[in-house]
Amino acid sequence: MLTRRRVCGVLGASALATPWARAAAEPFPSRPITVILPVPPGGFGDVLLRAMGEQVAAELGQPLVILSRPGGGAIPGTASLATQGIAPDGHILALMHNAVIRHPLLQKVTWDPLVDFTYVIGLASLSTMVVVRADAPWQTLQELLADAKARPGVISYGNVGVASANRIAGEQLARAAGGRFNMVPYKGSTEAMTALLGGHLDVYGDPSVGPVALSGKVRVLATLTDRRIQRLGAVPTARELGYNVAVYSPIGLVGPRGMAPATVERLHKAFRQAMSAPAVLRILEDHDAEPYLLDPEGYLRYAREQFAREKAMLPALGFKLD
Repeated sequence: MLTRRRVCGVLGASALATPWARAAAEPFPSRPITVILPVPPGGFGDVLLRAMGEQVAAELGQPLVILSRPGGGAIPGTASLATQGIAPDGHILALMHNAVIRHPLLQKVTWDPLVDFTYVIGLASLSTMVVVRADAPWQTLQELLADAKARPGVISYGNVGVASANRIAGEQLARAAGGRFNMVPYKGSTEAMTALLGGHLDVYGDPSVGPVALSGKVRVLATLTDRRIQRLGAVPTARELGYNVAVYSPIGLVGPRGMAPATVERLHKAFRQAMSAPAVLRILEDHDAEPYLLDPEGYLRYAREQFAREKAMLPALGFKLD
């Protein structure tokens, strides 16, 4: 029989136990899995995750919830895993992309992308295109860049985030031709495409334009890919045109630092299986994206390698830490 003093001691220890410790004792998952989307709803990441939802829920026995937290160049939403004390119990994840990996090289932050996240799975790689409205005066990428040289800073070039790879690629294209664009950041691809189609933006250079590219509403001048996109076989790559510019935009899922390996493995399995669902494969095809499946170790390795590449590249392009 416990003495009164021992009972008080046990109750005191229980009261002092952290929420993380109590959560660790619960079976996983014990509630819905929330994925933070750092961009507005409607873009590729949102559509992809929603297409995966039914499969993930069936595997985990809990629904998948998408929580949109746009703004800040699509950085703060993902970074909140490291800045808001979110428990590493696997119930809250976030969409990871290269701008998050790159951000500490451009601005002082309190988190480290290689330390403060648990990498769960690489999902897909997006294809970037340089597009203008169907009635725009530029018929080719060469014509657009020649105009950017003749009228530096006049032609508006939209992208998602001031530190996005696609903004950097636009800068590279313009500099290669001796010109300059007026770079305009947007919160997400849907907002940028709306601006382009509405005549408020001249050029858009970002992924997730595949469905619109086939609608006849825009003209694709070039792709920033290693090879031509099958559905747009007549559209050349920038490299074919003599500009050594390509963009690699893999996205995946991360959790807070310190997740249990068993939890990571369970999540990885569920999302990996969902990537083979017919609905998901259709989303990839519609958006000219490719599977980019990486296990936790492989995804972390990619992040380390990408961070090193960016650290060497950004100073050469004139991007400095603020």
